[in-house]
Amino acid sequence: MSAIAEVRSSVHRIPLVRPWGPHTTHIHLVVTRVITDDGRAGTGFSWAPNVGGRAAHALLESDIRDAAIGLPAHPAVAYDRLWWHLHEAGRGGLTTIALAAVDLALWDLRAPAGLAEAVGRRRDAVPVYGSGVNRHYTVDELADQARRWVGRGLPAVKIKVGLADLDEDVARVAAVRRVIGPGVRLMLDANQLWDLPRALRAIEAFRPYDPYWIEEPLPADDVQAYARLREGAPGVPIALGENTHTPWQFRDLLTAGACDILQPNVVRVGGVTPFLRIADLARAFNVPVHPHLLPELSGQLACCLPLPAMVEDVEDASFAALGLLDTAAPPPVRIGDDGLLRPGDGPGLGLRFDADLLKSTRLDDDGGNS
Repeated sequence: MSAIAEVRSSVHRIPLVRPWGPHTTHIHLVVTRVITDDGRAGTGFSWAPNVGGRAAHALLESDIRDAAIGLPAHPAVAYDRLWWHLHEAGRGGLTTIALAAVDLALWDLRAPAGLAEAVGRRRDAVPVYGSGVNRHYTVDELADQARRWVGRGLPAVKIKVGLADLDEDVARVAAVRRVIGPGVRLMLDANQLWDLPRALRAIEAFRPYDPYWIEEPLPADDVQAYARLREGAPGVPIALGENTHTPWQFRDLLTAGACDILQPNVVRVGGVTPFLRIADLARAFNVPVHPHLLPELSGQLACCLPLPAMVEDVEDASFAALGLLDTAAPPPVRIGDDGLLRPGDGPGLGLRFDADLLKSTRLDDDGGNS
């Protein structure tokens, strides 16, 4: 088996086409190249929309690089050894976000016929749902966004809730339901903004609009409160997991009966290797997995999951929409007019970043554009 000979990373500040609010106008992207002792190279990435991008890059350029060189270039073997090496700095969070870049690069090497084929494709296509970071939108802007999703033929949409005034939230949900009609699934995401009593009141207020799930209504770590919420608000599925980082934490959610749907983010959990372990855990509990964000990668994995899944496409925030991908290379996924995502036919992860854009957005040591 070949071994890791070098790990090289760069960090980039990528402007958002459609800002996620006044304080979120860009994301940080860390691009990592892993080179083996037999001369092969794989490309992975890490990602952070608000904080942590430069810190993940620093961790990759120091502790991770030092520990990775000489390890077998096998994703699971390297991941386990690197996680153990790093876990004193944090069992999840920054450490797993940084580790994802190496794991993804190794899977890029391990998948000559594409990621779905390497993992084990179970279906040829998966449904896409339109998603938006839209709590700051007016009702009219929110309705227009929903119309765009329906116009694309998407079978489901997700909007943000969690405003200070519950009546205002209800009015916005009602407006979107009117636009999309009864046949399109409607999911609601509260981004951890409620306590248990408010979540119970909100879920009852939203019931007439048939929410397909309520996402992260409580702080993500409050496992017992989620279990109580499910008992107190039967019939409305609870989705959770985008801010959960390790297989052990997902195990605790499942054993506590804290959620109906899991939403691991492939970067935040540390890459494809732990993502697949989490999917196996969820299958044992008969809980579906709907991957969080990153449709170019999540869509390929969703085609391999044991239970049916949907893929999230945040409006104008995919790598393709942000102009990050080399348009001369085959696309990693394709989203059709039928609202279905299909993996591309390129090798590896299929992510070939645009070299000119990476050069123009690279951050120097002082935090400015070089």
